[in-house]
Amino acid sequence: MPRTLIRKNPSNFKTLPLFVEATPEGLTYQSVGMPLNFAQTLQRRKPVSVADAERFALELANLGVSVRLTLHWQNRDYWVLVRQRRQDRGDVVLKLISGYVPAHELNIPLHTAIQEIAEECLLETPEGWLGGRFNDTWLPAPYSSALHYREALPFRLTPLSGSARPVRCANLQLLERPRAYVHLPTASLQLIYDLRLEVPKEAKSLSLFHVDERLEGDQLVARLDRKRPDLYLMPLQDGEPLAELYTLKKGQLYPAGTRGLYLAESFAKQDGWLVREERIRWKDWLRQQGLTPPEKPTGLARLRGKAKQLLKKIVPRKKVSS
Repeated sequence: MPRTLIRKNPSNFKTLPLFVEATPEGLTYQSVGMPLNFAQTLQRRKPVSVADAERFALELANLGVSVRLTLHWQNRDYWVLVRQRRQDRGDVVLKLISGYVPAHELNIPLHTAIQEIAEECLLETPEGWLGGRFNDTWLPAPYSSALHYREALPFRLTPLSGSARPVRCANLQLLERPRAYVHLPTASLQLIYDLRLEVPKEAKSLSLFHVDERLEGDQLVARLDRKRPDLYLMPLQDGEPLAELYTLKKGQLYPAGTRGLYLAESFAKQDGWLVREERIRWKDWLRQQGLTPPEKPTGLARLRGKAKQLLKKIVPRKKVSS
């Protein structure tokens, strides 16, 4: 049964509409108007259009932030994706860890991104849940009232190289140079930070879980469902993704099905500063990246695998004499 970790009043969240100016050299945003609550923001997230993908000025509903998180575990790198049922769009996708930037953090969206990692990406060991550090700063432990966090053995977050084109909040250039795009279907500006999460070698029997807030009545509720970890790993080879998905439970990787799978719009093709799609099919993204999914084992190969497992159970191992 899913475990409730925290409840929030959504009316406490406030963000601000944006005025965005884009040129081939860079993008600048600044807040306009009065603060909006969550419901008011959703009402403003309606499709917009521009004539030139590289040069435009328009008002947008909100600023969103995402993290392309590279998890380093057992000498391998993986991209971290989370499964989300998007209530405002009526679909289910795998996406990057992401969230809305509140009004008081519009000029420091990296802070929001780090908090989203702490809230959405949970790392469990038999001794408790791992806390984290970004450089020398401790990440928040948002569910400390419900979960036992280990004080020692934190994971470490570090920034990776960012986008070539600068992004500014008014006159302030954002550090770590996030990738930026305007998502036309939702009239939002989206920033993507590249960060690396290094799991300490001493963290054994690791499991990963995604926790996301959902609007239920007049409350935002975050729940942990062990039967649906909803956090997926895409392995990298020489920094490039492979056409594979896994979940991680007690130190073991388990292949995840991809039939009928969609990825969020951050994986869709970007034209200048614009992304026009709501989502992209997994198969279409693989084709776009020139990736080939691994071949499924034949019936004979599966039988051989089962036979080997049975033999291991039936035939006792020989004792090594001292």
